[in-house]
Amino acid sequence: MPADLDGWLSHLERLHPKSIALGLDRVQQVRLKMGLAPDFPVVTVAGTNGKGSTCAMLERILTEAGYRVGCYTSPHLLRYNERVRIHCHEAEDGQLCRAFAAVEAARGDIALTYFEFGTLAAVWLFAEAGIDVAVLEIGLGGRLDAVNVFDPDCAIVTSIALDHMDYLGNSRDSIGQEKAGIYRPGVPALCGDTDPPASIPQTARSVGADYRQIGVDFGYEVADDGWIFWSDDRRSETLPLPALSGAFQLDNACCVLEALQVLADRLPVSLEQTRAGLAHVELSGRFQRLRNNPQIVVDVAHNPHAARGLAGNLGKNKVLGRTVAVFAMLADKDMAGVVEAVHGEIDEWLVAGIDQPRGATASHLAGIVRCHAHGRAVAEFDRVTDALAHACRSTGENDRIVVFGSFYTVADVLRALLRADRL
Repeated sequence: MPADLDGWLSHLERLHPKSIALGLDRVQQVRLKMGLAPDFPVVTVAGTNGKGSTCAMLERILTEAGYRVGCYTSPHLLRYNERVRIHCHEAEDGQLCRAFAAVEAARGDIALTYFEFGTLAAVWLFAEAGIDVAVLEIGLGGRLDAVNVFDPDCAIVTSIALDHMDYLGNSRDSIGQEKAGIYRPGVPALCGDTDPPASIPQTARSVGADYRQIGVDFGYEVADDGWIFWSDDRRSETLPLPALSGAFQLDNACCVLEALQVLADRLPVSLEQTRAGLAHVELSGRFQRLRNNPQIVVDVAHNPHAARGLAGNLGKNKVLGRTVAVFAMLADKDMAGVVEAVHGEIDEWLVAGIDQPRGATASHLAGIVRCHAHGRAVAEFDRVTDALAHACRSTGENDRIVVFGSFYTVADVLRALLRADRL
């Protein structure tokens, strides 16, 4: 057995020849060997964008209501521990090591991927901790994602956009069908996409799920003192806007309140607890302001749909000076689509490479930016930290630096700023 968390994570990376191998057979076999059959309510959350925000709001509101919440999300930014939270606290190294050991003891010669191993470990740890409810974020797709071996008491699909097309198909319809694979017969099946592909309600009907669509069965109205949530049998007024930035967060918040409503018999939550959770929710890397003078904002937006949300936030929160982008992406993403989505809010592009097998080189990405940035200045850097250093030197107190393009990009900047704070 590995001696520490770093040793376990290295072990997990070596177990399976592929980092992504969709399918439930392996993880289902190990789940049964471990006897993992949660007796606590489970909410699963799938979608292209908005999953992390939805999980964070659910986690915070349920915590405000006094419940012991287990929350499993991915990927992480700085520490693996971020993926597994109990009562809003990251799992400790020793807890994760015990959970990994339990999976290792049960799997025998079954080769699990990094994500499959981590999913089983998280749910084992939640059971050991005696949680009241689990919020589980789907990693990729839905139907064949490891999280889908656990039957939900409520299943949420947020937005649907083109991403991970090598695995999920090249249309919103095919991607929606994969993500709706988390729906179950007779179980509340929520959809937070205001214009969902037809495959989502079709899949819900085909399995006999209790389908509920935003804008039809539940929704919101913006008011002078916040916003109003409505559904078939409930209306909640004077709600605070979610502490997470972006008008699109109201779509996510609507799904959260509808989920709480369908779970109210088992997990009652008051209106005041809901308000407190919305007002206090936090999530790293989502239009997160880190510094001022100049302002530094990080956002993990890495596809055109998320980039449009980022552009909306930048436009709504103008600065007196320039907005300079520190930008790096993975090569298998829609780089041109991201640039087109946000270019109107960027005055200068500092483009960097990502030191990962899937990372786009600075020169390749810069060529794409020059084609789609409509004449804005573009400079190339080998590393994200080099681009950040240049941005800090060349901007003034009224300017803004926005860091985006991937989780790796944001993580590099977070580490660099943490190191600088320690000096």
